[in-house]
Amino acid sequence: MTRETVGFIGIGNMGRPISTNLFNAGYPLVGYDIAGTRERVPEGATVGRDAGDVAVRSDIVMMSLPDGDVVREVTEEIIATNDRRTSTIIDVSTSGVAAARIASARCRDSEIGFYDAPVSGGVPGAIAGAITIMFAGPEEAFERLKPLLETIGKPFLVGAEPGQGQAMKILNNFLSATAMIATSEAIAFGEAVGLDIELMVDVLNVSSGRNDATATKFPVNIIPGTFDRGFTARLLQKDIDLYRDAQADAGTANRVSGEIVEGFREFHDADPEADITRVYPFVRDGKL
Repeated sequence: MTRETVGFIGIGNMGRPISTNLFNAGYPLVGYDIAGTRERVPEGATVGRDAGDVAVRSDIVMMSLPDGDVVREVTEEIIATNDRRTSTIIDVSTSGVAAARIASARCRDSEIGFYDAPVSGGVPGAIAGAITIMFAGPEEAFERLKPLLETIGKPFLVGAEPGQGQAMKILNNFLSATAMIATSEAIAFGEAVGLDIELMVDVLNVSSGRNDATATKFPVNIIPGTFDRGFTARLLQKDIDLYRDAQADAGTANRVSGEIVEGFREFHDADPEADITRVYPFVRDGKL
C-alpha cells in the first residue's frame, strides 16, 4: 500500500520522536525545522528547505510549533505557496483555542483541511509512541487520518469544531499544573513533620490523593533528583495562560485557576527554562 507523504514542521523535543515514529511506520517524510533540519530528521527522510517546500512535497503537513503565533505564520506560508500538494494540516502544537479557529478559517478559504490535534504524554510518551492525541474535526476526517495518528499514539475525536482539541489540551494541562503544585505543597508539609517522601508517595498512590504527580513525576523525576521530565516552566506557563484566556472568553468559574496560574508564574519567573518538576524544591524551600 502506498502511503501519503507526510511533511513535518517543527522537529524539536516533541516533534523529533513523533516524526521518527511516523517515518518508522512507513510514511515517507519531509521534515523542516527553522533551527536546523538535517541533523533532526530520521536518516533517509527528505530535508525540506522551508515550510513552503514541505507543502509542495507533502500530502499532509503536521506541525509541532512553540505557540499560536508561529502556527499562524507557518499556516499562512503554506497557504501562500504556489503548486502546493498539501491538502491537510494537522497541528499537534499547543497553540490555543483562538489560534486554531483562525488558522482553520484561513485554511477553509484556501481549500485546506486544518485540524487541531494537540498531544499529551511528554517526551517519554512521544518516544514510546504512546501520546494522547486530542483531535478536533469532522468524524470522516478523523476516520481517514486515524491510521496515521495511531502510529504515534492514541487518538480521540474530542469534537467537530476547530479549537475543541486545544480546549481539551489546555484544560488537561491546567489540571496537571494544579496536581503538581498541590502535591508539592502536600509533600513539603509531610516532610516538614517528619514523613518520608518515598513512603508518602507509596501511600498516596494507593489512596484517594493519587494523581499524575504522585504516579509519575515524584517517583520518576523528583525523588531520584533527575528533574528531567522534559517540559519547561516556560511551556507550561504558556499553556495555563492560554487556559485562563479561554476561560475568560467562555465566562466560566475561575477561582482556582487564578491561584494556580499566578502561583506557578512565580516559579516561571525565577527560571523559565527549569524543568517543571523543579517546582517541588521551589515550593519546599518556601519560594512559592
